[in-house]
Amino acid sequence: MRVPLEGLPEQVTIYEVGARDGLQNESAIVPVEVKAEFITRLSEAGLATIEATSFVHPKWVPQLADAEELLGVLPRAKGVRYPVLVPNERGLDRALSAGIEEIAIIGSATETFARRNLNRTVDESITMFAPVVSRARAEGMTVRAYVSMSFGDPWEGDVPIDQVVSVATRLLNLGCTELSLGDTIGVGTPGHVTALIGALRNAGVDVGRIAVHFHDTYGQALANTLAALRCGVTTVDASAGGLGGCPYAESATGNLATEDLVWMLVGLGIETGVDLTKLAETSRWMAGQLGRPSPSRVVQALSPKEK
Repeated sequence: MRVPLEGLPEQVTIYEVGARDGLQNESAIVPVEVKAEFITRLSEAGLATIEATSFVHPKWVPQLADAEELLGVLPRAKGVRYPVLVPNERGLDRALSAGIEEIAIIGSATETFARRNLNRTVDESITMFAPVVSRARAEGMTVRAYVSMSFGDPWEGDVPIDQVVSVATRLLNLGCTELSLGDTIGVGTPGHVTALIGALRNAGVDVGRIAVHFHDTYGQALANTLAALRCGVTTVDASAGGLGGCPYAESATGNLATEDLVWMLVGLGIETGVDLTKLAETSRWMAGQLGRPSPSRVVQALSPKEK
């Protein structure tokens, strides 16, 4: 039953990250043909933004070493966006050669994670991103900026809101078109989400440029998403079947499952354009490829029951 709540958006864009953020955390290398079919199935289920891969050095994320090969064989559906993650100018060069129109960079709200993930300080990482963003924008690309550890850090603990706002606004000032607030280890709660988005708005950030990226470590991802929607956010990151984590933060468990998000949004009368049945079938298929059941509660609930 659809029962809307007042104060929520009529439509939400789901930014699907399973093919990148999900598969990069797998211990096994998923064949490129399986990745291509996974992304194709996601687009056929109605997802219109699918982060396809990452142009990070294969030494650091071997699971995505086939980025060029994948993009070479991937059928790109009309009307579907296929952004990729790039860590630096070399990654941007590769993205441009592959005909990519949208990229994402990934920064950190904390010094420890910046050093572990990028081998740089926060200041050094922003300096590294500056020419990437400038060149990408000059090429007509849109550029998303992730801010990891926006709610907590496994080494530094609680992350002050003003510290996150400082990093976020600096990234936007480089020319980034969208900001995704990452709860990398899943410690955020609705009040914290509301306060951070409010602080960003007070700093002059248009809420229309803010996306949220929640992990479900403590079961708070849907509650946090609802809090963000109440603040006016209309772009939510999610991963089909709940795939993913973070290779540089062992306490980071799976992303918010796309199916669980869609179930909630449909119940609230919010349009997503996603066929939940097809999406759940896709995640069951992918779970079979990985040799384990999907952690998504909705996938489990919609799965055929053994008699």
